[in-house]
Amino acid sequence: MADIDAATRTAAPPESLVRLTHVVYGLHAFSAVMGVLGPAFIVTAFLTGWPSIIGVIINYVKRGDARGTYLDSHFGWQIRTFWYALLWAAIGLLLIATVFGMVIGVPLLVVVGLWVLYRIVRGWITLNDGQPMPV
Repeated sequence: MADIDAATRTAAPPESLVRLTHVVYGLHAFSAVMGVLGPAFIVTAFLTGWPSIIGVIINYVKRGDARGTYLDSHFGWQIRTFWYALLWAAIGLLLIATVFGMVIGVPLLVVVGLWVLYRIVRGWITLNDGQPMPV
């Protein structure tokens, strides 16, 4: 039987899974930072960068191991960040394809990129504190 974490009142995850969750945040952050430092938008680097795609694959593969622990909320947070960013980036790119939509599409991509950075930083800080993400 798993130990119960007193702070979160969930099963305490194995330390290796906590480390893996840190690694996944690191993969997502690396992709996003490449968007800041490179010619791409943050969101496009986040969505198309191999580190971030590998991170989402790890999230899906290891999600079952995180069930019942506070890490489950982090895995969901990371997965939702990726898919919502993809949705809004697709909308932004479709808008950019039109002359009128370019006025909305480019700022939308910038806002989504900043939102991605916020989600990575907030999630990683919360993980470092050993707390679950809010639902």
